[in-house]
Amino acid sequence: MSRRYDQILMGRLYGLFHYIALTIYDICFRGEIAGLENIPRQGAFIVACNHASHLDPPIVGSQVPRQMAFFARKTLWKPGIASWWLDGVGTIPVDRDGGSDVAAIRRVLQTLQSGKALILFPEGTRSLDGNLQPAKAGVGLIACKTQAPVLPARIFNSHHAFGKSGGIKPGVRVSVAFGPLISPADYDDPSAGRERYQKASEHIMSAIARLQEPRYAVI
Repeated sequence: MSRRYDQILMGRLYGLFHYIALTIYDICFRGEIAGLENIPRQGAFIVACNHASHLDPPIVGSQVPRQMAFFARKTLWKPGIASWWLDGVGTIPVDRDGGSDVAAIRRVLQTLQSGKALILFPEGTRSLDGNLQPAKAGVGLIACKTQAPVLPARIFNSHHAFGKSGGIKPGVRVSVAFGPLISPADYDDPSAGRERYQKASEHIMSAIARLQEPRYAVI
């Protein structure tokens, strides 16, 4: 099935913005995409990706032909169109100022139990130079608690297209590679005790690090 027709399998609002994001990517940032065959067409899973730009969620999400859920700061939910849009596309609000956000974890469980996909960034914050940063325990905690398979993904050059230190630059080629799905049996070691979630995150981050930038097709 063409990526252009997968929107019919999504909620109307999500499908519309999925199409818009894919179109903008194709026009402004089109690079190479590898590993699309690794994306499950059914069942819940977690996409774990490196993070270097605000462009990462829409670019990676546009390549996944499934409805996905994303995290966003609770402070973005303000009266008006912002809250309507965030709720309409299934965004999960998270409190970054507090400790354990029970409501966010509950929404994650509901999202995966409904058979949808979730995108997470193990590094927790954007990289300034595009180099990979150490993984934090958060993605390991969610993966281990949900026992969802994890799809490693790596985005290349998004920090050049729109990084922390500069404005957006259309024309920069941004590529994405998806790796083989990682099963819970591979990333989760319950015997690790207090280090269980951190070790799971590091295992997932190692899978991301192994992904190579797709080569541009020569015509």
